[in-house]
Amino acid sequence: MSFKKSRASGSEKTLSHEEEQAKINEVRNLIGPVASKFPIECSDASILRFLKARNWNTKKATKMFKESLKWRLEYKPEKIKWEEVAHEAETGKLYRANYFDKHGRTVLVMRPGFENTNSVEGQIKYLVYCMENTISSLDQVQEQMVWLIDFQGWNMSCISMKVTRETARVLQDRYPERLGAAILYNPPKVFESFWLLVKPFLDHKTYKKVRFVYSDQPQSMKIMESLFDMEKLESAFGGKSTDNFDYEAYAKRMKDEEKRKSSDDASASDQISVASDLLISDVASEISDEGDLYETGSELEVLADMELDCKNKIPDAKD
Repeated sequence: MSFKKSRASGSEKTLSHEEEQAKINEVRNLIGPVASKFPIECSDASILRFLKARNWNTKKATKMFKESLKWRLEYKPEKIKWEEVAHEAETGKLYRANYFDKHGRTVLVMRPGFENTNSVEGQIKYLVYCMENTISSLDQVQEQMVWLIDFQGWNMSCISMKVTRETARVLQDRYPERLGAAILYNPPKVFESFWLLVKPFLDHKTYKKVRFVYSDQPQSMKIMESLFDMEKLESAFGGKSTDNFDYEAYAKRMKDEEKRKSSDDASASDQISVASDLLISDVASEISDEGDLYETGSELEVLADMELDCKNKIPDAKD
C-alpha cells in the first residue's frame, strides 16, 4: 500500500452549526433528485460524515457520497445474510461485542491473527456484514464505534496486500467517520515499528483516536478503565468478564436479529429498486471525467492492515 502525506495534516476546519448546515444543503443539491428517493442514506448526519471526511470540500464530498450510494445499490450490503458469511465467523476473528463502551458506542472486536480463510471476496463480504450489523446497533445519537484489536497470534506473515488494499478501500470510501476509537491491544514489537513509519502520513485527528495498550503496563491499562466497564469487558482485554466468543451463541444472536429486521428490509428493497438505475447511470456519467479526488491517509486506511489474509488457523496459545 502506498501512502501520501495527508493534505489535511495538522489542522481540521471547525464550522458553526449554520455553516455545517449550509454545506450539507449544498451537497444535497449537488446530489440532485436522487436525494429525495433515499431519505435515510441522504440524511443530514450521513452527508455530514462525508463532508468531514473530505474536510468540508463539497465537490469531493459529493463525489465520494454518490460513489458510495452507487456501491450500496450494486453491492447491496444490507442484504447480506448471516448464512452467507457464517463460515468466516467461526474463529472469532471479527465480531460485535455484547457490551458498549462508557460513551454508549458499539464495540467491534478484531483478531487478525485468527484468520481462517483465503478468499478475498469472502473476507471482504464478512467485513461489510459486520460493519452493517454494527452500524445498525448504534444508538440514534451515536454514529461511531470502537475497535478492539487483539494481536494474539498475529505476525508479519499474516499480511496480504490484496486484502489490505480492498479492506482500506471499503472502510475509507464506504464508511467514513465511523471510527470513534481504536485500541491496539498487545501489538508485537514488529507492528510498533511499522506504526512509527506510518504515523507521519496520518492527519492529527486520526492518530489521536488510536491507542496502544499493553496488559503488563498498569498505566497503559488505565486507557481501558477509562473507556470500558471492566466488569463487562472480556478478560482477554484485561476485564473481569469470563464471557468469550462462542460461535454457536453468536450465530444464534445474528440470526435472531436478522429475523427481527426482515420486514424493514423488504420495504427498503422496494424503495431502492425504484431509483437504482437512475442513480447508477447518474453517478457513472458524473465521475467518469472527474479523476481521482480522494486523499490517502484516512483514519481507516492504515488500521485496515490488521484485516489480513492470514493463512494460519487459530493459535493454540498466546505468543
